[in-house]
Amino acid sequence: MGKVLITDTILRDAHQSQAATRMRTEEMIPMCEKLDKVGYYSLECWGGATFDSCLRFLNEDPWERLRKLRKAMPNTKLQMLFRGQNILGYKHYADDVVDEFCRLSIKNGIDIIRIFDALNDPRNLRQAIESTKKYGGTVEAAISYTTSPVHTTDYFVDLACELEEMGADNICIKDMANILLPYTAADLITKMKKKLSKKTLIHLHTHNTAGTGDMINLKAIEAGCDIVDCALSPLGNGTSQPATEPLVATLKGTQYDTGIDISLLSEIATHFKTISDRLSKDGVLNPAVLKVDINTLLYQVPGGMLSNLLNQLKQANASDKFLAVLEEVPRVRKDFGYPPLVTPTSQIVGTQAVLNVLAGERYKTFTKESVGLLRGAYGKLPASPDPEVQKKAVGSEPLITGRPADALKPELATYREEIKEYIEQEEDVLSYALFPQVALNYFKYRQAQKYGADKSIFDKDGVHPV
Repeated sequence: MGKVLITDTILRDAHQSQAATRMRTEEMIPMCEKLDKVGYYSLECWGGATFDSCLRFLNEDPWERLRKLRKAMPNTKLQMLFRGQNILGYKHYADDVVDEFCRLSIKNGIDIIRIFDALNDPRNLRQAIESTKKYGGTVEAAISYTTSPVHTTDYFVDLACELEEMGADNICIKDMANILLPYTAADLITKMKKKLSKKTLIHLHTHNTAGTGDMINLKAIEAGCDIVDCALSPLGNGTSQPATEPLVATLKGTQYDTGIDISLLSEIATHFKTISDRLSKDGVLNPAVLKVDINTLLYQVPGGMLSNLLNQLKQANASDKFLAVLEEVPRVRKDFGYPPLVTPTSQIVGTQAVLNVLAGERYKTFTKESVGLLRGAYGKLPASPDPEVQKKAVGSEPLITGRPADALKPELATYREEIKEYIEQEEDVLSYALFPQVALNYFKYRQAQKYGADKSIFDKDGVHPV
């Protein structure tokens, strides 16, 4: 085992996990020259919630952000997070939209696409894998890690082998809720290394929500993990990734030495500390995200899902029911066939748990998303759902047993036609496909900025209403 490679998430998941993805492009660019000199395996800088957040809250074009980052960091691989057939949205898109998104992501500067599916259904990854390879990108196929009676070490090793056969260059273990424990990580990686080809790199992604992230990374590295995700310290730890600098210092002088200059990291961190302070001042970075939360290990609820549940209960004047909802989440998850709790299944299971508790009766009502999940509209569930719950939700509707996207006709031409008056670049069609209303508002804002049109449709801060 040689030196360990590091992917830094400071430009994407770090501020998504801690501060609702509110870092602006102008705050990133000044440090890009130095980030480009560090010698990272890659910088995760796009995808996930950045796309929505740019359009919805920052009045930025996400494609323009990517082009600026690519120009500012010519020597470092840029990486994005991609939700398989969901792309970056919350529904399944037709194959032509997935293909076009992969093409334009790579054209605009992405090198590595990390592709995952909330249910670990390989059918939902196939198109994105094929398209990424077709356009010359690196495929990092991700396994959404979770625990349940069906999610054994062997299950994940077999899944990794299947994804490798489908064309994955790297396999990512995506521990979004920070529930992968250190010795389990070592065991899983040891077994994967034995089964996977030597050229396939294993990349570990965890968080520090439950306080175990650094230990997970260290045990994984000792077991042969090739790449780990970290976040520079101003936005590291807590619900974000384990901080970069302590790991670099820990490995220095060992066989795993990253070769990264910690004094350079310190210079870069000074800049991002000012951004972290700005995010705190703006009220989007709550100090609570830095505290160890053991509920993650007890209930498998990721950090972002915890805050969502709290907000839903607050709006219903039922904050006192938080513990009851937390206890209901694993029960709903079992009834629904043990889906991993990651977007969008975390929201679906969480909202259903809230409904069950507030109604005082389990499954008195179902959300349309719960019905869709139980019907097979999101893909194949890891285990069979509870038959009574499924029957009550789905009724006489036929179950979907094939790949959900097989039922979708090509959509790209329709989206293009719908917004032809606003198109200024080919990428606009995809922005609209993913977030129709939000993108339209942004396009109108862009026109107003460019042509001095009536700005009365925007609020006093220049942010368009949504």
